Amino acid sequence: MTAGATTDGRPVVCLDLDRTTIYSAAALDLRVPDQHAPRLLCVEVLAGVPQSFMTEEAVHAFRSLQGAAVVVPTTTRTPEQLARVHLPGPAARFAIASNGGHLLVDGEIDPGWSAGVRARLAGCAPPAEVEAHMQARGGPFMLRLRTASELFCYAVVDRAALPAGWVEALAGWCAPRGWTVSLQGRKVYAVPAGLTKSAAAAEVLARSGGTHLLAAGDSLLDADLLDAADLAIRPAHGELATTGFTRPHLAVTTATGAAAGAELLAWLSERAGAFVLTGSGKP
Repeated sequence: MTAGATTDGRPVVCLDLDRTTIYSAAALDLRVPDQHAPRLLCVEVLAGVPQSFMTEEAVHAFRSLQGAAVVVPTTTRTPEQLARVHLPGPAARFAIASNGGHLLVDGEIDPGWSAGVRARLAGCAPPAEVEAHMQARGGPFMLRLRTASELFCYAVVDRAALPAGWVEALAGWCAPRGWTVSLQGRKVYAVPAGLTKSAAAAEVLARSGGTHLLAAGDSLLDADLLDAADLAIRPAHGELATTGFTRPHLAVTTATGAAAGAELLAWLSERAGAFVLTGSGKP
């Protein structure tokens, strides 16, 4: 049995965070008069300023989900960025950060997993080379450029000023070097092809003794995770919605914004509970 292994036996639910489970003020998309706005729980603070929220309905659904499944926060955030997020209920036994580059067990980075990831990425161009190329091909439209966890790169850009074809040209340069490129909101991500959330999710499933994998996410970097799940759901907003991403085992919320977060958490809680009751692959 691998380090950190348990024998929980419940389904594993991997939850993307930003714009899936938690929402910034700009992403709440409440669509109701102020007097009817839902109460919000702040789950992240940065430099003393509230950053991310869940509705009261989402909190209730999240707590229900915790009772039915092994809930795994699954994010492209670095471990340091993830540490700012305080979800309701008990702390997660497992969490996935850096797009699968880090596996956290009881809040601590698993060094064996991290070493294995770096070994798998050894055939790809190093992040410093990709960052240098992005910097050299940048311009006033590139507001910030970072390498995250020494694993992948992202640029915050001014979408209105982003030159036509720039993302495509970057993707063409990255592909033979083993990297993929995606534009998501105001960020251009360059990520090694072998750095995936789905690989880390499979590891959690094995360690927990989980019966099935369920997942939720809104972005292009969640696509592999949703593909790998037995059942999955995405909100009706985000990059996957824009591209019309569908799969036979994938549900889509009717709501957008924070209301979609509550809806998908309730959907996952119901399906996870059904898996527990039936003990089969069909909830």
